Amino acid sequence: MPELPEVETSVRGISSLSGEKIQQIKVHIPKLRWPIKENDFLDLEDRKIVSIYRRAKYIIFNCEEKFLVLHLGMTGTLRIIPTKSNEYKKHDHVELIFKKNKLIFNDPRRFGSIHITNNINEHFLIKNLGVEPLDEVFNEDYLYTKIKKSNASIKSLIMNQKIVVGIGNIYANEVLFLSRINPRKKGKYITRKNASEITKHSKSILRKAINAGGTTLQDFFSPSGNKGYFKVDLNVYDREGEKCFDCSNLIKRIEQNQRSTFLCRNCQS
Repeated sequence: MPELPEVETSVRGISSLSGEKIQQIKVHIPKLRWPIKENDFLDLEDRKIVSIYRRAKYIIFNCEEKFLVLHLGMTGTLRIIPTKSNEYKKHDHVELIFKKNKLIFNDPRRFGSIHITNNINEHFLIKNLGVEPLDEVFNEDYLYTKIKKSNASIKSLIMNQKIVVGIGNIYANEVLFLSRINPRKKGKYITRKNASEITKHSKSILRKAINAGGTTLQDFFSPSGNKGYFKVDLNVYDREGEKCFDCSNLIKRIEQNQRSTFLCRNCQS
């Protein structure tokens, strides 16, 4: 599933559409995680896109007092092609058509979603989200206060979107490796020093991944069609049985909350 760096890469890849007027919207396949309400989309036609930005893992289009909220889901991608092009790919769900280009949302597994709302801050997908990990408020004091009484594992806590947004499975593994913390360690046992390391490495890894265009393991491609190249910098994720870069012990895989966790048992305590 695309995480914060992949979504940020997508936002940057379509930023050229800011200021453009939506001339037409075509819904080819309304079936997504929540079925598309086609009548809601008609009200976006002839509206200008004021801005495009990211909140957590959501791409938000500000369309003159209307907001389009898009989630890429597990396999969703965006691409920009010329308006005159007749290109159509299987699993193309929606087209936003502009004067010179059109933006197409493709999602083979249909776990993505698109919504229209008048009040972005009160939308059910947005209103309960936690802080952004790259903001200053995500710091040692904030994280320590949020988790100091929790019996949940630290990995599940930093993936909890009500605490901090955008850190998915890939980057949670990497953050905890660099922080030298066992992913199974309970929140109530995390020290202030641990919290400082987690917030520091969260910011550095996410920024590095954004600069690399995200991580492509199977399905993620940017709107330009490029793969993300952060995969070459992964320390533990998807490296089961390979040597740890720091101590040469073998990377282990365990399961937490039905997700794969990768760690070095020698480096992470």
